Amino acid sequence: MKFTTIFFDLDDTLYPSNVGLWEAIKNRMGDYMRERMNIPAAEIPALREKYYAQYGTTLNGLQKHHQVDVEDYLAYVHDVPLADYLTPNPILRPLIASLPTRNLIFTNADIRHAERVLTALDLRDLFSVIVDVKTVAPYCKPMPESFEIAMRIAGESDSSRCVMIDDLPRTTRAAKQAGMFSVLYGSAFANGDADASLFDWKDFTKILEGKDH
Repeated sequence: MKFTTIFFDLDDTLYPSNVGLWEAIKNRMGDYMRERMNIPAAEIPALREKYYAQYGTTLNGLQKHHQVDVEDYLAYVHDVPLADYLTPNPILRPLIASLPTRNLIFTNADIRHAERVLTALDLRDLFSVIVDVKTVAPYCKPMPESFEIAMRIAGESDSSRCVMIDDLPRTTRAAKQAGMFSVLYGSAFANGDADASLFDWKDFTKILEGKDH
C-alpha cells in the first residue's frame, strides 16, 4: 500500500448517517442559538446555512458575527445520549486495526465529542490522535489550512501518501485539491469531488490498494 496516513472523519462516516445522531446535534445547534443567544427562531435555519457555507461551520460564523461562548456551545450541542443512536460496527474495528497506516480522526467537532463517539463505537483505542475543530482553529474542514495543520500533526510531509475519508463532497474535494487521495463515504461522487466512493467498509482495503475505484 502506497499510503502511510489515513484521516477519518467522525460523524456520519464512522457510523451511518441514517441513525439520526447528526440530526439531533443540528437540532441542538438551533436550540442553542434560540435559547442561549436569543436569535429569533425564524432566522436560525437561513443563518446556519449561510454560516456553514461561508465559514465551514455554524460555530465559526457565530464567532465572527455574535458573542458566543465556544466551550459552552460545543458542550451544549453535543450533549446527546449517544447510546440511543450508536452501536459498534463488527466490521469496522478489525478493519481499522489491520491497516498498516497512521490513522487519525479529523473532525469539525471537538475532542470530547469525538472521544465519546469513538468509545460508543468501540474504536477509541485505535486512534491515538484526534485532530478536532479546536486543533485547527481558526480554520476547519474544508479550508486548505486545516489539511496543512492535520498533516503537520500526523508528521506527514507528502500529501500524496495521505487519505481523507469523509461523508461530505466539499471535504473530499478539498482534500483532493490538497493532494490527498480522497474517499467519499455513503454516496457517489461527481465532478471530481473525490477519487473514490465507499458504501461498504468491506471494500475499503481494495480501494486503498487501487483495486476498486
